[in-house]
Amino acid sequence: MINRRDFLRNSGAMALGAIALSGTAKAFLLKDKLPPAGVQLFTFFPKMDSDVKGTLQKIASVGYKEVESAFSMKGGYYGMKSTEFASLVKDIGLGWKSHHVLGTPYINPATGKPMTDQQGNAMRTLRDNYQELIDEVAAAGVPYIVCAMTAFGNTEELKTSIDTLNKSAEAAKKAGITLAYHNHDKEFTSLDGKVVYDTFLSEITPDMKMELDLCWVTKAGVDPVEMFKKNPGRYPLWHVKDIDKDFTGPQPVGTGVVNFKRIFENAKTAGLQHYFVEHDMPADAVQSITTSYNNLKKILG
Repeated sequence: MINRRDFLRNSGAMALGAIALSGTAKAFLLKDKLPPAGVQLFTFFPKMDSDVKGTLQKIASVGYKEVESAFSMKGGYYGMKSTEFASLVKDIGLGWKSHHVLGTPYINPATGKPMTDQQGNAMRTLRDNYQELIDEVAAAGVPYIVCAMTAFGNTEELKTSIDTLNKSAEAAKKAGITLAYHNHDKEFTSLDGKVVYDTFLSEITPDMKMELDLCWVTKAGVDPVEMFKKNPGRYPLWHVKDIDKDFTGPQPVGTGVVNFKRIFENAKTAGLQHYFVEHDMPADAVQSITTSYNNLKKILG
């Protein structure tokens, strides 16, 4: 017969076991229920243009399974049509999940003029070419098109960008894909008495999702997890990169101050579907994404 002392002792052991099991289950979910790691190809800008296939093969050899494309100096999709690039990516064993475009023209600081590709063609934008860009991405079977940046330096620029993003989100939905918006840290400054990022969230249709850059939001001093809680499900895409303690610039994952484990533990609240490792203009892109990949495996268990 079990006495009271034995019952309490056994109950305590069971409770401790449950706690341990809960931790194991949490680790299991973190490791095995997340989407596979991807790479934002801007990490290889502009070197990728000289060897598109070889660069994609290097990314796959590290262990990455998905990619997000970006601007190419060769024009189009690294000198190809969207469907041609999609075929190449698939042949290498990667999934093409997202493509970056501009909301408004990017003005080259050196010339004061809109940036062009090698043929002298201006970079296409959602403001001027939204239907064309959306149709190309949809034709390639890519589920997301992302506004990489847009102008909001004054009230009129902000209004134009909001109008552009709203009509682009509607067109994307009709095409069977989703528009998202990628942040830097500047979106967390105020214009007309309100944080620009908050204006985007409140004035742009919920059909537009957000791609949260974990480096820049950390630099801005904003908590990603609190953002997920305020707008659950609106963050299906992330840029996963670190930043140094002095906030001077991006670093490989696990070499800076971003608390990736806590953020990934809240992936379900965010609505995470895909995440892309990125490092802006690294000295050695392959080394950087390899460091990030290996550190992510340690962080996620």
